[in-house]
Amino acid sequence: MKVAIIHYWFITRRGGEKVVESILKLYPQADIYTLFYDKNNYGDFLNDHEIFTSKYNTPFFRKHYQKFFPLYPKAIDSLTLKKDYDLIISSESGPAKGIKITNNAKHICYIHSPMRYCWGFTNEYLNSMSPLLRPFANFFFKKLKKWDKTTVDNVDLYIANSVNVAKRVKKFYNRKAQVIYPPIESSLFDTPLLETNSKEYFLSFGAITPYKKIDLLVDCFNKNREKLIVIGNGSEKDRLEKKSNKNIQFKGFLEDSELQYYIQNSRGLLFPGEEDFGMIPLEVMTQGIPIIAYKKGGALETVVENKKIISKSSGIFFKEQNVFSLQKALDYFFTIEDKFDPQWIRNHSKGFEEKVFLENFKTQVNNFLTKNN
Repeated sequence: MKVAIIHYWFITRRGGEKVVESILKLYPQADIYTLFYDKNNYGDFLNDHEIFTSKYNTPFFRKHYQKFFPLYPKAIDSLTLKKDYDLIISSESGPAKGIKITNNAKHICYIHSPMRYCWGFTNEYLNSMSPLLRPFANFFFKKLKKWDKTTVDNVDLYIANSVNVAKRVKKFYNRKAQVIYPPIESSLFDTPLLETNSKEYFLSFGAITPYKKIDLLVDCFNKNREKLIVIGNGSEKDRLEKKSNKNIQFKGFLEDSELQYYIQNSRGLLFPGEEDFGMIPLEVMTQGIPIIAYKKGGALETVVENKKIISKSSGIFFKEQNVFSLQKALDYFFTIEDKFDPQWIRNHSKGFEEKVFLENFKTQVNNFLTKNN
């Protein structure tokens, strides 16, 4: 069976890219199609595969890829399938599912989210921009949304990364989606849990972009003076770093070994944004670290809050994205911090291990192909 995998871009190696790498373990001969591929930045993780890119895959467009959303339809249109494939698997939260299929190949879309700037979160993106740019961005968001509607029925089967996203697929696309949670790397469970009472700081890591709400963490920790370490890069990093007090440190991008050190020695992970699913909390849970999360979106499917038996919790929630609500959750966390059970937290995260994903994905795809061939 000839398989092609379409992913929006390989610029940095985040959750969506790790999902593609897992799918490639099921289809090791698959070809890869993507709008932008920065091999120097991404690393050698795709070396065993033939990779085809759009005509916009130039250093200039790669550097500013998120700003060129009006060109996504033209970019995916320039990405022509080179072979007569039997199965197309798109990895989607951008334009990937819009790939043109000229034969009878089946198209399965593993969807991380309908495009956020078109569906449900448009205002958040607009509010993060200069007032002068908002009218232009809003015009192109509407145009992109109109195009996205035309690609919905290009897909034979949707598989959502969470119940949360399956609901959004039904709401915005009027299509039913199966649910398979994304994979957490098995190697993360190999490290012995760190037992120490000398942990001093809270942790945030991931992309530092507007909807991640890292600004909320900065405002809260500027006020309470607790130690916070922020790991990651993004459009908001420089601005937030300038407004932070000395108790808040920005570390930028870190290699896995250094990242693991900061995770293991943290008191807890702060997760203030509304995510479609969110793999980072689960990756942190593999090290027995509890989560303090905004009570909405994908976190509701990964964070277990059991106020009666704290030792059977993987974290706690706060209800509103404001300093008062977050600080209230932190104050509560201080009173129960020593009651969390790191081994229970790790065991909970094992339910999302990569082998579970691979088994479920393979079964879902094989069942679909059997019924539709």
